[in-house]
Amino acid sequence: MTEPFFGNFDLASLSLWLFWIFFAGLVYYLQIENMREGYPLEDEDGNHAPNQGPFPLPEPKTFKLPHDRGSVTVPDMQPERRDVALKRTSITNGFPFEPTGDPMADGVGPASWAPRRDVPELDGHGHPKIVPMAAHPVFAVASGRDPRGKPVVAGDGEVIGRITDMWVDAPEQLVRYLQIELNDNQGSRLMPMTLAKITSDRVSVHALYGAQFPGVPKIRSKTQVTLLEEEKICAYYSGGKLYADPMRQEPVL
Repeated sequence: MTEPFFGNFDLASLSLWLFWIFFAGLVYYLQIENMREGYPLEDEDGNHAPNQGPFPLPEPKTFKLPHDRGSVTVPDMQPERRDVALKRTSITNGFPFEPTGDPMADGVGPASWAPRRDVPELDGHGHPKIVPMAAHPVFAVASGRDPRGKPVVAGDGEVIGRITDMWVDAPEQLVRYLQIELNDNQGSRLMPMTLAKITSDRVSVHALYGAQFPGVPKIRSKTQVTLLEEEKICAYYSGGKLYADPMRQEPVL
């Protein structure tokens, strides 16, 4: 009886080594795919960083977007937006930059925004996800306080308008934005629901002061909001947490 060719071979060791080789290859593949956005790395001035890490950039890959929205290729090798009103506070890297103008209007610091696509976010059926309740009577307030009709009080105590509608995330059945009709015929603006405090007689907003509400980015349509518009609106309110009042930029002792 002849001995099999693997008679003196350690199959358990082979299986273990094959597993480690597969696992290392998987880690490498996942890391390369993870570098399709945000690379090549840049320094604070927009130049390519000298240290790009141990992994090479992946070859560009084109993805077809659903609902006939074209395609996107990543990495696209395009530099990030750098036309921002900021200046260095030190010649050494790692120190913060400071605004040179109106940081909320310029979109810097906590008021910064990403250049997302200027189209509405869609649900799985190709319909806009975030819609006003006034245009979709199937939605109603099931519990809690209905803010519609209540005055809006800014962080400095000024009454800047009234809530006229709520914008809901239809698939999630959540209120995402409140629609404010500003005083003096200044038009309507959206406000993130998470930054509003609804009480029995008012809707309070700590993030902004009264004079800053007209500067909230507008939306083009009355029935839908785009990803870029959402980004700019949320960034504006977030920036107000720091920039609405110069005292908010000082340390709290």
